Amino acid sequence: LYDPPLRTVPSAGALYPFEIYIVANNVEGLPLGIYHYVVLNHSLELVKPGDFRKEITNAGLKQEMLGDADVTFVLSAIFDRVRHKYGERGFRYVYMEAGHISQNIYLQAVSLGLGSVSIGAFLDEEINQLIGIDGRTEAVIYLHAVGTL
Repeated sequence: LYDPPLRTVPSAGALYPFEIYIVANNVEGLPLGIYHYVVLNHSLELVKPGDFRKEITNAGLKQEMLGDADVTFVLSAIFDRVRHKYGERGFRYVYMEAGHISQNIYLQAVSLGLGSVSIGAFLDEEINQLIGIDGRTEAVIYLHAVGTL
């Protein structure tokens, strides 16, 4: 039985197709690196240690805010989580949910006095490789840079 923990964003059928990664560039108490958000215990697991500012900027079509941001949220989708129930229409629901998640990031950033920008222009294969996913069963569809103003 598939019984995912509930989250603070609307999701078609409560199927939650998203995985969230972060590229931490300047987060107090968190070493530089790429992390995956673990929903079950609200924690971060290290995917790759290191400084990835240059790589995220290059893969983001040289958009400097990606390297300058304190953190970049990388939203990836596992489309089959919704396609099994909604067929091809599930793709639409995934993209709607990306907007809901991004709105939550914007709202939280503002409440903390931080700037934020969502980014849809990037090189898919490079971003997928950077966070270590295949781009087929799971693929990055949105980036969201957050940092001090």
